[in-house]
Amino acid sequence: LMRPLQGCRGRGVVVGTVTLCLAAGWALQTPGGVSLVVPQPNINATVAQNILLSVQYSCRGIATIEWKHVSSWGTTSIVEWRSGNYVNISTVYKDRVTAFENGSIQLRNVGMRDAGYYFVTVMEEHGTNAYGTIIVNVYEIIYEDLHFVAVLFAFLAAVSAILICFMWLCNKSLHLFQKTATHKLTASTTEEIELESIEC
Repeated sequence: LMRPLQGCRGRGVVVGTVTLCLAAGWALQTPGGVSLVVPQPNINATVAQNILLSVQYSCRGIATIEWKHVSSWGTTSIVEWRSGNYVNISTVYKDRVTAFENGSIQLRNVGMRDAGYYFVTVMEEHGTNAYGTIIVNVYEIIYEDLHFVAVLFAFLAAVSAILICFMWLCNKSLHLFQKTATHKLTASTTEEIELESIEC
């Protein structure tokens, strides 16, 4: 049979619990500490698509967020900003990047060179940092190749139709020419026969 704690033991447990709660509350108010969540660490995109590099950070102080792109072409700084303050976007990405308060960025009109690793760093003013990585794969649009083949096929079909018409016209002209030549030959043969008849 279980009984509730009484006397000194009961008070000790209550005091211990209250002390633990106060310590936890004090720790939550102490400056320092940053956390970062990357919900989608792999992104597949096609050329000319817009992509969202989504993250969510939490920080007790003022944070500085920095994004970098690393690929076979090298490392490029994309954007850096402080929460509630300035936003410094690299000139390479000036018209293609939008930064959001939660640390995410949107990259517009991606190309093959945008494939690679995207590193985000959240630096808290008291020296605590958090890091995240997103891998972006960019693929060519398959239907563009099919579109090219379709256009090429249509062009070849049009050229073939023009050549067939040209050959038909040439054939008709040749047929008319032969008919005229045969008619003249028949007329001259008839005249010769008539001349021979007259001479006889």
